[in-house]
Amino acid sequence: MPVDGPIPGWLLSGAAVATVFTVMFDLGLAIVPGDFRRAWQHPGQMLKGLFSVLIVVPAVALAVTRMFDLARAVEIGIVLMAISPGAPVALRRSLNAGGDRAFAPALQIAVAILAVVSMPLWIAALNEVYSGSASIDPRHLARQVFVAQLLPLGLGMLVRQIAPHWAGRLVARLDRVATVLLITLAVLALIDVWHTVVDAGLSATLAIFVTTALVLACGHVLGGPDPATRTALAIVSAARNPGLALVVATVNGAAPGIVATVLAYLVVSALTVVPYLIWRQRIGAVRRRR
Repeated sequence: MPVDGPIPGWLLSGAAVATVFTVMFDLGLAIVPGDFRRAWQHPGQMLKGLFSVLIVVPAVALAVTRMFDLARAVEIGIVLMAISPGAPVALRRSLNAGGDRAFAPALQIAVAILAVVSMPLWIAALNEVYSGSASIDPRHLARQVFVAQLLPLGLGMLVRQIAPHWAGRLVARLDRVATVLLITLAVLALIDVWHTVVDAGLSATLAIFVTTALVLACGHVLGGPDPATRTALAIVSAARNPGLALVVATVNGAAPGIVATVLAYLVVSALTVVPYLIWRQRIGAVRRRR
């Protein structure tokens, strides 16, 4: 159920598909499969990561929305984004900010797969909270996760495995293409949904900001003691997946206010994370110089 904007829906959707596929394929080219074994050598760290992304974030969103005088549609929209983990761009942001290059991809893949289970469970629980009757077929979620994330990421990893030298040359070029596509998509999205963010009102914007800031802090704390895993977990925790949220909203015929809040969350949350990204990049640069 889209919210009308100045950008044609086919153009925005096409740009999003091309961008996500290119970004995930590019990341797959740079991933060393053996790093996954290293990431799982410390299962406690991975379990803390999954706890932060799948449990802490929705709990924080529920608590924050109760603190603000929000319309029911706005409250549901915020919580819907909070239960939708595994934003495709989270991995790129995490690695660019100095996130651990073994832990971050392993966490992203685990979160994407587990979202197929965690989201229906959260929706069932939220039906009790909001006296609702929403539902989602896990197959819808699995299809979205596979096509948007696992397929291009897996193809990139396969190319690296089969032709590592060619992959090494390709990744530098694709990285520039991915950057251009991300900037283009961000500009199109801002033009298309900026009025939605403004219309959301101060209370909704503040609630989204507080939720994002708190989950960043929680992820940073739970990701320790290694600074690189702190960075990775904080960013993956804060980055929610609007694609999955909109799948749930569309399937259940959600009110326009819910969809508008999902889009407002996407913009406000992305802007809230920027200072943290800059801080972690500077910390990483200082560590590399030592």
